[in-house]
Amino acid sequence: MTPDAQRLAERTLALVDIPSVSRDEAAIAAYVRDAMDATGMECRHADGEGFYWRTPPHPGRPLVLFAGHLDTVPAQDNLPGRIDGDDVVGLGASDMKGGLAVMMELAAWIGGSDPGLAVDVGMLFFTREELPVAESPVPDIFRACPELREAALAIVMEPTDNTVQAGCLGNLMATLDFRGVSAHSARPWTGENAIAKAVHGLAEVVAVEPRAVTIEGLCFTEVLSATGIHGGVADNVIPDRVDVRVNFRFAPDRSPAQAEERVRELVGGVGGVTVTSVAPAGRVRVDTPLVRALCRAGDFALEAKQAWTPVAQFTAEGVDAVNLGPGATRYAHTRDERISIAELERTYAALKDFLTDPEAAA
Repeated sequence: MTPDAQRLAERTLALVDIPSVSRDEAAIAAYVRDAMDATGMECRHADGEGFYWRTPPHPGRPLVLFAGHLDTVPAQDNLPGRIDGDDVVGLGASDMKGGLAVMMELAAWIGGSDPGLAVDVGMLFFTREELPVAESPVPDIFRACPELREAALAIVMEPTDNTVQAGCLGNLMATLDFRGVSAHSARPWTGENAIAKAVHGLAEVVAVEPRAVTIEGLCFTEVLSATGIHGGVADNVIPDRVDVRVNFRFAPDRSPAQAEERVRELVGGVGGVTVTSVAPAGRVRVDTPLVRALCRAGDFALEAKQAWTPVAQFTAEGVDAVNLGPGATRYAHTRDERISIAELERTYAALKDFLTDPEAAA
């Protein structure tokens, strides 16, 4: 194992071994603060939810912002972590403590030598990403630290199997409610069966085909799914209400308002629609010197992000953003979550090349 690989593996394992389920990130935040302060990068913001360090600004240099969340989903008997052959295994290894380790080791490399950076570098760590977007601190962090909007590119270190994934789908959650009139099941004509109304009202919803949307040469697939249903009182009662949960992963060519309008259009007035959560899609912008240099540095494929990530929050603030991380998406949130040490080293080496590439600042 190379020295870089050893450091990355050890850093990832150290992060994994600090429990940091959403809303309980204080211990890992303290660890990150101590390590980042030791790099010599300047801490520009720290409020308990967001932590931002950067190199000194240089006129004419673009600012590249690396970003990652500190929290994980709940444990599944996968703590403490361990190094198992070629992998670091444990809660959050893929999503996204491996990405955090790469960020922290890059910061140590920047602060511990004269690497000849072609760009200015910022490092942003934040909490509560694994919760509904309404709980995300990212908008408040931007309000408290407006200099983040100076970034020419944000690289969100979510697991992407070491591909550059641009944009992201929007995410709308809604409840469709179908109302009827309850009655005795022996005399159903005296009532109005909400299940029957739901069957008719859901016909167009469940028949929706995936929609392919190409933006800047990247293909996103928009999908709408019914994900839960509840109704009925007893076997001898005609029910007066059925609730159906739907999840609409909408393409970046729709706004949240247009996504809601599409759901209402499909239900067609047969049922009510209550939107409970909506996160906008991420804007796609990939034909830039920075994104081209990033792809070139690691020979990374360029793809569409077929999910929602905080890229959407950065693009909403006017910052170009992409996803890139060493984590394997197939292991994110799983009981046997793990990350390849070789992929950690690949990301780290490529990003060092990217940050020193004169063409990145062109």
